[in-house]
Amino acid sequence: MIQKHEQRGRSDRRRILSFPAVHPCEGISPATLLESLISLARQICGYQSKFFATQRRNSREMIRLVGILLEFFQDVQENRLVLSGSTVLCFSELHLTFQKIGFLLEDCSREGARLWILMKSQFVAGQSRVLVRAIATALDILPLDVIGVGNEVKELVDLVAKQARKTSCELDQGDEWAMREIRLSLDYFEKEIEPNQGLTRWVLDYLDIKSWSDCHKEIKFMEEEIGYDCFECDETEFSLLSSLVGFMSYCRGVIFEASDCQSHPDQTDVRLNTETLSCLNPEDFRCPISLELMTDPVTVSTGQTYDRSSIQKWLKAGNLICPKTGEKLTSTDLVPNTTLRKLIQQFCSDNGISLAKSGRQSRDITKTIVPGSPAASGAMKSLSGFLARRLVFGADEQKHRAAYEVRLLSKSNIFNRSCLIEAGVVSPLLNLLSSTDPVAQDNAISGLLKLSKHASGRKLIVECGGLRSVVSVLKRGLTLESKQAAAATIFYISLVKGCQKRIGEIPEAIPSLVELIREGKPCGKKNAVVAIYGVLLYPGNHRRVLEGGTVLVLVNTILSSSSSSTDKVELLIDSLAVLASLAESVDGTVAILKTPALPLLTGLLRSLPSRAGKEYTVSILHSLCINGGKDVIAALARDASLTGFLYSLLNEGTSGTSNTSKKASSLIRILLNFSERNYTGMANSSAGSWGRIGNDR
Repeated sequence: MIQKHEQRGRSDRRRILSFPAVHPCEGISPATLLESLISLARQICGYQSKFFATQRRNSREMIRLVGILLEFFQDVQENRLVLSGSTVLCFSELHLTFQKIGFLLEDCSREGARLWILMKSQFVAGQSRVLVRAIATALDILPLDVIGVGNEVKELVDLVAKQARKTSCELDQGDEWAMREIRLSLDYFEKEIEPNQGLTRWVLDYLDIKSWSDCHKEIKFMEEEIGYDCFECDETEFSLLSSLVGFMSYCRGVIFEASDCQSHPDQTDVRLNTETLSCLNPEDFRCPISLELMTDPVTVSTGQTYDRSSIQKWLKAGNLICPKTGEKLTSTDLVPNTTLRKLIQQFCSDNGISLAKSGRQSRDITKTIVPGSPAASGAMKSLSGFLARRLVFGADEQKHRAAYEVRLLSKSNIFNRSCLIEAGVVSPLLNLLSSTDPVAQDNAISGLLKLSKHASGRKLIVECGGLRSVVSVLKRGLTLESKQAAAATIFYISLVKGCQKRIGEIPEAIPSLVELIREGKPCGKKNAVVAIYGVLLYPGNHRRVLEGGTVLVLVNTILSSSSSSTDKVELLIDSLAVLASLAESVDGTVAILKTPALPLLTGLLRSLPSRAGKEYTVSILHSLCINGGKDVIAALARDASLTGFLYSLLNEGTSGTSNTSKKASSLIRILLNFSERNYTGMANSSAGSWGRIGNDR
């Protein structure tokens, strides 16, 4: 059976410069094999119209040789010549070789991969040489006399075999020069020296990379490759790719600053605008050092959390800085993070994950402060300084473009954020929040959101007096996307010590978050709910949150989130998390009981598939009973099946955290005690009545 190689060749699953060719099966009919060979040859000849930035001579030579053989195959097919077993064997080998040539030509002409193909020129030329030699070998044993082709065709095939044997497939001189200049530029960046822009422009022009968009495509491609190499732990290619991403990012931001820079996100980058938060984020459960789920999370003096064994190894190696933020540790004390530990246990239980098997051996540089390579570090520092200067001294259009570059770069990894923060981009980005240009404001707040994920970034936003500016965007942002990003930024700022109180003291902050829950899209609603969750970490904000009418809005949100879509379920769970926090106070309980929440909660307890959702619901019901008294308990006790369902949760181990198990057990005792008292009271009343009747007699 012949595979559909056209589709396989364009499959997104095939990694560049890999050649997953499939040998035709032994029982294939000669006619089917010949037809497939002709199809492959035509596909290869189709690359004649494609642009090859590098490997031009080798590519043309392979296409030329296959084109001549195409005439031979067509002649055999048209004359219905009989193919012997040895001929079929040769054709099968050519079929395998043609598949690989098709893959190689596809990669060499691939848009967005020009720089990577250039830097892999030696490997590509070597592969070309191997494939051309394979053609020669197959033709050497091809029994042309048995096939019965004419003399002219026979001479043509012999000529192809001779030329294939002689073809050297060396590097183009231009490719060598361009590759040498790239290496030189990377060496400059490694020494934190900016390369010669004239030579850099020559290399880009040689590769036909002539615009901001061209640069962006190259970066996106190499970032995808970095993802592969993280998984496969290929350190050499990982380092080279990181260096090239740094080089091309510098070119995009500096060389093509005034080209066709996208002032707004394209469709492929739309997720920049729709970033959502969650009260339960699985990625927060991984140790930034080992990237494994933490079994014993501990917090260091910078406020960052690591798995105990990993941070202890880090400290024993003599490292006295925080691996994630790069800040100096004021103390080597490790404080157990019991809350996070319970959440991790809950998450693992909820998703059927064994902590013993949850580790991942791959390396993901996006999660640490470490740059991918020294050259990548130098390039990012140079670019960050350039963007900071543009944001301060540039014309309006230059500032807007710089803000968009910051937005893109800060999305990539923690090291980029660190460089941008150190270069001083936070303050000028805050100034851009007051822009009357919706795109500029959106880029500025989105960039600040990414930077606020870094501990230094969110501290600097506060120190620069940016909290009120972010709240202003939340309330009066020019686009809904800007308001969503502002809500998420407020959550990260709430992680700064003392900032929950400061957020609550801004009159517009909490009401604006509540309004976003009420009127926003699912993404905005979710970000606002989680921001309120962060604000509630300061007990003094409970009253403000209740006065803002948050409870009714959350209950209505839960009622409208019964859909089984992931976004709706996550929004429902986050809303329950906030209600669980509010219900712990008497005022919060009173506010919840003024809504139709009680029957809603008992229904959710039975219907929610999420373990976390059930646990929040149990917590809310427990608080309502404690703070709401007999009326609440009586209402729940009338639900005869509730106690049995709570027992089933305990028996199934559904309550993943010990705290929730205690609340579920306590809730059962409250309901049973109430029922027993009611039964005893009724029995005593009944006995007294019978006694009186007896005395009357």
